[in-house]
Amino acid sequence: MSLLFTDFASWQAHCAETGEPLYQPVLAYEIEQKGRTEDEIWAGLQRAYDVMRDAVHEGLTGNMTSRSGMINNGAKKIAASPVTVLSPEFKQLVTRALGAKEVNSCMGRVVAAPTAGASGILPGVLVTLQDLHKLDDRKILEGLLVAAGIALIIEQNASLAGAVGGCQAETGSAAAMGSGAIVYCLGGPVEQVFAAVAVTIQCMLGLVCDPVAGLVEVPCVVRNASASAIAFSSAQIAIAGIDPVIPVDQCVAALGEVGQAMETRYKETALGGLAATKRGKEIEKMVLVQDVNILPDEADE
Repeated sequence: MSLLFTDFASWQAHCAETGEPLYQPVLAYEIEQKGRTEDEIWAGLQRAYDVMRDAVHEGLTGNMTSRSGMINNGAKKIAASPVTVLSPEFKQLVTRALGAKEVNSCMGRVVAAPTAGASGILPGVLVTLQDLHKLDDRKILEGLLVAAGIALIIEQNASLAGAVGGCQAETGSAAAMGSGAIVYCLGGPVEQVFAAVAVTIQCMLGLVCDPVAGLVEVPCVVRNASASAIAFSSAQIAIAGIDPVIPVDQCVAALGEVGQAMETRYKETALGGLAATKRGKEIEKMVLVQDVNILPDEADE
């Protein structure tokens, strides 16, 4: 499979030379890789965004109770909380990201962006961005292409998987995709889009992947909410023209280096961190018993 670009510098240089917007080479890449027309690619992006919006809606209206019991309608509880420490817009962002990820934990339909474990971040970010700035769907779809390009480069030079690079690689990549998309959709230049990615990685660097009982529920759901907040704050920092100091490609290299150095127990094995706490082990035993109980009896097969 041919690659889009090997790094952000190449992507920026291409756009500077051709005058193309950031999403254009990603669109061309999608057309080439999938063997589809441009109209078909746009239609696919629209379907993906529709699923994201549906996940946000379902997370705030449906019964989001996971089989383990660890997920129990958290987004709706936040939305209904009589005491709030956040602005209405910030609260909406948190509830939407958390709710969309709860849909994943409850076996609902989501878009893996870039992974199912981080599937609440882009929906929460993009739906909130669209509401705040009254953007049309076309602009959001362009932002999705920019986000995809960001993910492709991170994947080549570091990782998108918690099992390879820890949660910094999974929710960190999704947050970076979201922050870059925000700046692009608001008209920021390429330098600011990539600065947002750099700042996001700096904020997420070192985060371990430690799912309790091996389920993508705790702490994954709340990390989707906090990563969405980091995406917005990073975008604000970048769009104000603040220099991230460390260039984005070097931030990605650091992400890969930290992921390689991270011990195995902190990479989706449920052997360290929160998964290894006393309560985490208790939940693991309970979930194991539940799994055994629902397996069919061999005599009945």
